[in-house]
Amino acid sequence: MNNPGSGIVYTETVVHAPPEQFVADAPYQLAIVTLEGGKRLTARVDGARVAIGDQVDFMEERNGIPFFRKAHGA
Repeated sequence: MNNPGSGIVYTETVVHAPPEQFVADAPYQLAIVTLEGGKRLTARVDGARVAIGDQVDFMEERNGIPFFRKAHGA
């Protein structure tokens, strides 16, 4: 995946009952992020919890999953 840059949280949820391969990570936050170009993608949130409307920055991809973090100053 190319670096999608930053975006805005469109919606979010906390997963408490994940698929088997992610049980060790639970609970974790997922968000649908609206990117600058208007496209949306589903991503994991690393670090501080985000809310709808928060600005987030792409961090990295882990095993095909994009990870975003709350933007500094947001």
